[in-house]
Amino acid sequence: MDRTDRISPWLPAAALLVAALLSACATTGQPPAKAQPRAQIQDDAYGFTISEEARVSGDVRYDYDQALLFLERGELQNGIRLLEAVAEAAPGLSAPRIDLGIAYNHAGDLEAAERTLLLALEANPNHPIAHNELGIVYRKRGRFAEARQSYEAALAVYAGYHYARRNLAVLCDLYLADMQCALENYEAYMTTVTADDEVTMWMKDLQLRMDQGAQ
Repeated sequence: MDRTDRISPWLPAAALLVAALLSACATTGQPPAKAQPRAQIQDDAYGFTISEEARVSGDVRYDYDQALLFLERGELQNGIRLLEAVAEAAPGLSAPRIDLGIAYNHAGDLEAAERTLLLALEANPNHPIAHNELGIVYRKRGRFAEARQSYEAALAVYAGYHYARRNLAVLCDLYLADMQCALENYEAYMTTVTADDEVTMWMKDLQLRMDQGAQ
């Protein structure tokens, strides 16, 4: 059975909302400041919300919104083209680079995805989504130990991040042959979701294999 990685949805345009408001009155023609943004992670009813503050132009905000629309419609190359421009215009923001890394992953360019996600982590070292997506790239490139480190880094920031928890469990189960790690993370994952019949079945299979190994 194919246990695919859980890739995060495209980051919402709200990630640049505050940045757009900060620059709304900038009519002097001067380029936006490129200072490091302030990033905050907050719990909410759906998991967590990450906000960043930085000055960007209205054009950059518009291009980011358009890029996300392209990606949602499956127009990867158009989305990538705009996100590359946004990332260059706002190098201190992690959100555009994370979306760009996810897009590169979907397009099959794992080298570009890795490079872009590492840049996102330079801007925001504690971004759980960036760590999760980098773990997926490492797993696809056969670098399983680094994938584990990335998933664990995501969970160290936000322990309830179910995408990263599930990915770590599958990695331990299928690629690292670490059954205890797999079981612990499957169980932890199930506490963060309403139900997942696939994972319930995988847990039963894993427990059977563990019991057989103990005999």
